[in-house]
Parts: sequence; C-alpha cells; structure tokens
Amino acid sequence: MGNLNTGDIAWVSAASALVMLMTPALGFFYAGLVRKKNLVSTLVQCVAIFALVSLIWALWGYTLAFGPSVNGFIGNLSHLGLDGVGVGIDENYAATIPILLFFFFQLKFAAITPALIIGAFAERVRFKALLVFITLWVTFVYAPVAHWVWGIGGWLRQFGALDFAGGTVVHITAGFSALAAALVIGRRKDHGTGEFVPNNIPFVILGAALLWFGWFGFNAGSSLAANGLAVNALVVTNLAASAAAMSWMFTDWILKGKPSAVGISVGAVCGLVAITPASGYVGVPASIFIGMVAGILSNLIANWRATRTKLDDSLDVFACHGMSGVWGALATGLFASKAINAAGGDGLFYGNAHQFWVQCLAVLVSAAYSFVVTYGLLKLLGKIMQIRVNSADEDRGLDESEHGEIAYG
Repeated sequence: MGNLNTGDIAWVSAASALVMLMTPALGFFYAGLVRKKNLVSTLVQCVAIFALVSLIWALWGYTLAFGPSVNGFIGNLSHLGLDGVGVGIDENYAATIPILLFFFFQLKFAAITPALIIGAFAERVRFKALLVFITLWVTFVYAPVAHWVWGIGGWLRQFGALDFAGGTVVHITAGFSALAAALVIGRRKDHGTGEFVPNNIPFVILGAALLWFGWFGFNAGSSLAANGLAVNALVVTNLAASAAAMSWMFTDWILKGKPSAVGISVGAVCGLVAITPASGYVGVPASIFIGMVAGILSNLIANWRATRTKLDDSLDVFACHGMSGVWGALATGLFASKAINAAGGDGLFYGNAHQFWVQCLAVLVSAAYSFVVTYGLLKLLGKIMQIRVNSADEDRGLDESEHGEIAYG
C-alpha cells in the first residue's frame, strides 16, 4: 500500500505550477510571431483556453481520460465532476500523492495541448468558434488518446507504448490536428502575397524561455515523485533543448546565411517536444542526439512547407510539434533503457525491436485519429457556425474586431 509522501507532494505541486506557466508562455511565444494587429487575440486565446479546459477537465475530461476503462478506448463516467477524486491515494496512478493532485497535474497537460493548435490558424478564427472547437477537441480527441496511452486498461498502454510526458498524447495529437485545421480553415487572405514577419521578437524569446523553464515541470514532474528519475528528466530535457537550439541555428546559418533569434527560440522548443516522450527513459548521449535531430528535421520541414506548398500553418505547429513529436516517440523506441527506468522498457538499440514497432503503432494511430477527427469536427462545426472572421475583420485584425482592444495605444 502506498503512503502519502510530503516530498513527492511538494514536488508535483511545484511541477504543476511550472506547467501552468507554459500556457501563457505559449501565448507570448505565439503573440510575438503574429502581426501586431493580432497580438492581443493570440495571447488571450491561450489564457481563455486554459480557463475553459480547467472546467472541462474537472467536469468530464478527467473521467474520460483516467476513469475505469471501457474496452480500452475511453474512461467511464464514474469520476464525473471529480466524484471520488479526493486527497486519498489511487495506486493505479500515483502511490505517494493524492489523486486530486494527479488530476491537477494532468489538467495542465490537457490545457496546453489544444492551445498549441491555435498557431495553425492564427489571425483568422472567430473567438466564439474557437471556444466551441476546443470543447469538442478536448472531449473527442485529447481525452480518448490520453486514455489509450496513460489510462489503466488503455489499449496502447496494454501494448506497451511508452510516452513519459506527452510526446504522443500532447504533441502528436496537437501537431496533426493543426495540420487538419490548416487544411479545413484555409489560408489567410493575403498569404503568398503579403509579408508575414514577427511583430515582437523579444516576446518570442521570452515565451520560449518561459516554455523551457516550465518544461522542467512538464517532464520531470511526470515522475510523480521527487526521485532520481525526476533528476534524469531535468538533465536530459535541458540538453535536448540546447542541442536543438544549436542545430536549428546552424541549419539556418547554412541555408539562410544568418542565425536568427526566432530560429534559435523555435529550435529549443522543438528539442523540448522531442525529448518529452523519452525524458524518463533515456540518458545523456541519447538526449543530445534526439535534440540535434529535432532541430534539423523540424527546420527542414518548416522550410519545405513555406517554400514548396500552399499550406498556411501559420506558426508551423505541424513541423515543430507534430514532426518533433513523431521523432521523439520513435526515438524512445530506439534509445529507451531499463537502466534509466526499470518500469519502462529497452528500445531497439538495447536489443528490443518490439518496443520500436509498438512506438510506430502508437504514432500512426494517434496521428491518424487526431487528424481525421479534427478534420471532421471542423467540417461539422463549419456547417453550424462561421469559423473564420470575415474579410474586413481579417484586414482590421482580430484584436480590434474580436476583442475591441489593441496591443499598443
């Protein structure tokens, strides 16, 4: 039987606060990348999503993800409205902290994931439609995939899929949903003709730095204990982010002639994404390699998207979160080691090819499900309400047209 541990409670509480910071940090990161007329709307969308998902997660999201399993696909409604989720222990999920704290920690993951998607359709979506979409998406995409991978009895968990802190559940779902959203909602009206440059690079750097800071709670907090595994996650998270920041920078330097501040910031985020599923299973050399590849891979895909396609994934959510998430999940199947985490598994490079194929399955299923369901939800929503702002309001900017405010007086 588990017993409450004050050190573990203190650490997971602090980690929850660190992860909460990531959603407004993402707001600053995205707000700095859009045009000035959409700065406020982009930032407030992240804050509003955090508040909305907090309520959804308490009322029905948590029980769908972590309630007793219904055939491995979804949790039942036994914890509706947090019924039965109190300060006692549930050894299925955490043996030394209250299950209510586990709910609180998982809430922060549920909140930031849909906020990631808004970068794909930045500068053109009605606020009312966004709130409806987020409600549907958390219910029909995030909660089921979270149950598959993390829920007791979830079918991917039963297969042995490894995702320490959300490479599959968070970043693959967000990245492939972003791709679907960009396709359904379409390009900004002046995409391909107008100039799109960040309006506030210091905001981008600030947002990336705060994301980096918060990510220590994201990954190391997923140990759910103040232990050596948390320390390992802290170290490899930092190294992967550093390696990706450098590899993105040097890739830019070679391809474009200059190392950009935005590129270094985006690269760091890609490294954080890639190490997320692996952070509790890999050591130092693997983390550096994972980060280095993530920076190069996401950079090349973002450049390909911008120069060779007409897709308007405004802030390259698919390239950065989707593809770095895929790489991180697959790399977990390559580099995972029971020497790091006895409760995990050995990967391909440690003699277990099966783990790599399980990771491939988890990637394919979660990516396909997220893309198809998001595409369908947005198509259905478009028949019920107007998703995009009209042409005149898009020209004015969402700050003024949707919120009646401007960033700079």
